[in-house]
Amino acid sequence: WYQRRVREAVVSTQSTGVTGKCGSVLVRLVPAPRGTGLVSAPVPKKLLNMAGCEDCYTCATGQTATLGNFAKATFAAIAATYAYLTPDMWSPTVFTNSPYQEYTDYLAKPFVKQPKKEVKY
Repeated sequence: WYQRRVREAVVSTQSTGVTGKCGSVLVRLVPAPRGTGLVSAPVPKKLLNMAGCEDCYTCATGQTATLGNFAKATFAAIAATYAYLTPDMWSPTVFTNSPYQEYTDYLAKPFVKQPKKEVKY
């Protein structure tokens, strides 16, 4: 079920499923297809809405009645989404020439073996 949902959510606001834990509460955020909206309890829904997540399923286990831990676990899951570097977050790469390209003139010269000089002591 989970892998099918991830495949359907190719164009989702969240790239992959993440989890957050605080106390006994474990919150799992699963990407949802675009247009689904936030499918969650009121506490995570408010946090996900403030975080800018548009389409997301949630699954929570543990003592979710303790709203402090429930909110912290949701926040930990949202924070885990920033651990992934998407291509738009990559820093620009400066490519340098390889040593073969840089020293082609030197490498193109024929190698001439130098005669050994005798050293007298």
